[in-house]
Order: sequence, then structure tokens, then C-alpha cells
Amino acid sequence: MKDVFYLDTAIDTGTSTGDGIATLDLSSYVDPIARGRSKGTGLAVYKVHFDICDDNGNDPVAATVTGTFRAGLVSLSGAPAAAVGSAALSSNVMNASNDLMIAGVNFYGGGTAAGDPAPYVFLEPSIEVPYVVVRDQIILAISVSTAMSAGSSVKVRLECAQVTLDQATLNQLLRTQSV
Repeated sequence: MKDVFYLDTAIDTGTSTGDGIATLDLSSYVDPIARGRSKGTGLAVYKVHFDICDDNGNDPVAATVTGTFRAGLVSLSGAPAAAVGSAALSSNVMNASNDLMIAGVNFYGGGTAAGDPAPYVFLEPSIEVPYVVVRDQIILAISVSTAMSAGSSVKVRLECAQVTLDQATLNQLLRTQSV
């Protein structure tokens, strides 16, 4: 059994459109610099669990709520936290072809419980092939394209483990995770 632990983060949708960012500091888990005989360490993310709920955190999003958004975890250092509508994500940040994208989910609220699709997870790491982070921060980004009629919250739990990396793997990950 791996030494797996959990990390979590969350962001609120609010009731406006735009992009928002919540940051998760990983500096105590990641050290990409190999010193002497010690190797660099990264954070292996094995699974990501998304919970989209009412803004009180205890109830599901009400069936009458309308709005659409995409949320995702991205290995992106230096981005400041910002409420929805206060950030501006670059094009093509939150999609499966972005090497920095760890996991992502789409939410559609049409205001009718019978006709609304469930949240759709379009990208996630696997137990066999985890996403290994070598940067000191990841972000939970959200892009609200149709304003939510009531505030909601996106809560995320990551199943993680610190992993030791040989120099060749570390160099490749650093190249891949550079912006």
C-alpha cells in the first residue's frame, strides 16, 4: 500500500459569469531539486473526486438552478486566487489536450431535475498512471459560461502520495509542466 493522503480545495461559483481561481500550495510536498544523493520528489495524484453542491456544502445543487460551468485542476504556478469574474484564463487552459490539466468536470443546470445531465468528468488521472506534479502550486479553476441562478460550490478531493523521481523523469516533468 502506498503512503496515500488526501488534499482538498474548493471554489464558489457565485451568480455571475467569468473565470475564477482557487490555489493549492504544494510546496511542502514537492521538491524538484535533487541535492547530492537525494532525489527530487513530486506529488502523484492518483484520483480526483469532484463534488458540486449547494453553496452551504451540505446539499446537492437544487433542481431549479440554471447555469453552466467547467472546472478543473491545473498544474499552474504563480496564478493568484480570484473570485469568479475576477480572473482571466488564457485560451485552451481547461481541456484534455493541455499537458498541465490534471482533472476536469462540466456542469449543466437546466432548471429541471428530470432533464439535467449529471456532471461530466472529462479528464482524470488513474491509479495506474497518476499525474505527477513537480510545481509548488496547482489551481482549481472555474469558467462560468452561463451564470448560475443560485450560488454553488465545487469541492475537490485529491488522493495523493509523495514520489521520488530519478533525474531523467524529473527533467521531463519539469519540461512538460513549464508554461
